Amino acid sequence: MDEPIRRGGRPRRSSAEVLADAAAELFLEQGYARTTVDQIAVRAGVSRATFFNYFPAKSDVMWLELDAAVGSLPQLLAASTETSAVRAVEGALLAAARAHDPDRVPWAIAQAEVMGIGQELVASVAARVTAQHAAVAADVARRTGEYAGALWPQTVAGAMLGAAAAAFGVWVTDGVSRRPLVEYVAAALTPVVAGLDAR
Repeated sequence: MDEPIRRGGRPRRSSAEVLADAAAELFLEQGYARTTVDQIAVRAGVSRATFFNYFPAKSDVMWLELDAAVGSLPQLLAASTETSAVRAVEGALLAAARAHDPDRVPWAIAQAEVMGIGQELVASVAARVTAQHAAVAADVARRTGEYAGALWPQTVAGAMLGAAAAAFGVWVTDGVSRRPLVEYVAAALTPVVAGLDAR
């Protein structure tokens, strides 16, 4: 739960953001493997229990920004009135990218080597990609009358999420020269959508 807004000032950062920043500092200082949840909680000035109120596991603290970016995808898909399944997915991905806070760059991707995240990074991101893939495939299936495991829903989900993920990765690594995330996602999706929508 976010802390209340202070009178006459900007909103305080949420406890989740404070924990994520504390974790990032510790991962940079001593590596991912040597950092414990207790150390993250102490650095953030909260209890261990508070950490687990926000993150089910240590690896989840790496994905605050990514989870925020894609967490609304199922709702965006459900609310779309687009008749084309492909265009509905495009619209949802663009809306999610547009809403992403440009100041919250996922340090787990940008600094993975320095932090020694390695295999933990691969495993934790795979679970998130799988969940989003399932959500997109289910929506495509709903719109086309196919079942989610059929080739077309799987192809649309894989191609479009892959393009969006590539755009997200380039956006992260562009550093101070990065433009708004939605521009990257739009550029990556345009040729994919054109090909898929021509079906």
